[in-house]
Amino acid sequence: MATSVRAANDGTSPPDPPAPPSPPPAAARRTGGWRSRLYRWDLKATPYAFVAPFFLCFAAFGLFPLVYTGWLSLHRVELGGEAQWRGFDNYTGLWDSDFFWNALANTFTIGVISTVPQLLMALGLAHLLNYKLRGRGFLRVAVLAPYATSIAAATLVFAQLFNSDYGLINTVLGQVGFDPVDWESSKWPAQIAISVIVIWRWTGYNALIYLAAMQAVPQELYEAASLDGASRWRQFVSVTIPSIRPTILFTVVVSTIGATQLFGEPMLYGGSLGVSGGSGNQFQTLSLLMYEKGWMTGALGQASAIAWVMLLILLLIGGVRLLVARLNRETT
Repeated sequence: MATSVRAANDGTSPPDPPAPPSPPPAAARRTGGWRSRLYRWDLKATPYAFVAPFFLCFAAFGLFPLVYTGWLSLHRVELGGEAQWRGFDNYTGLWDSDFFWNALANTFTIGVISTVPQLLMALGLAHLLNYKLRGRGFLRVAVLAPYATSIAAATLVFAQLFNSDYGLINTVLGQVGFDPVDWESSKWPAQIAISVIVIWRWTGYNALIYLAAMQAVPQELYEAASLDGASRWRQFVSVTIPSIRPTILFTVVVSTIGATQLFGEPMLYGGSLGVSGGSGNQFQTLSLLMYEKGWMTGALGQASAIAWVMLLILLLIGGVRLLVARLNRETT
């Protein structure tokens, strides 16, 4: 208003109002739309690009070998030869093979002998490490040292200790009045010796897993149990064990899977006869039988069938674990 009055007094016309902004040209609109689509594509595709390397590696080194092994198990395949379709003959051959059932029984017995004492010792060791001991940090590192030792070094040392002629174990047994034990050619002594190697190597590892679970148990539970007059043993049984039950179930499943795939310890312990599991196959496991069939005799089809049987056993173990976990959730 003041501008109009001033313009009228001066005899000049008022300035024109500002023109409305002109629409952007078509090229600019096309550029903006392309950038918008590119942004949306980047927002959706970037997460898949980040996880793609894992799936590519899994497909190349996990899924493809699994599917190809299943295809080989349905064929008769010799090293350097052509594959011949046999259907389920390799599986029926395993059913009728005494070597397969012997290896399966050895895998089960060695697994039980090595897993049960190992987890019980790990549980007790973790319970001791959970207290405020002097040098507790050093002890926690020390119990993990066997796990860091290579399988070859540990097995060769124990093979010397269990040597039937000059081993330290037989020497000690002789000093206390026992006869020497044939730790290599006898079935149960050989399996016990291999189980000792497994126990020595994995007890500390499981103990640290249990220790981590025990440290997550609320201290209020122990204080309440102490006020009720519970001893340390009663607190361990009634408070610690129920609180770390999922961890115990996890270690049982993992240790069972490891026992099913046991390979390095029995192979190195047997020396030149390690692949066959000793002179009488007394400690031949499923993994050793699979290796012998595949690379010693060249029967890749039979070896692939053994591999798939082991996979089915592991899936069965996983199914039992899920069933037990569900029952535990229902009871709690």
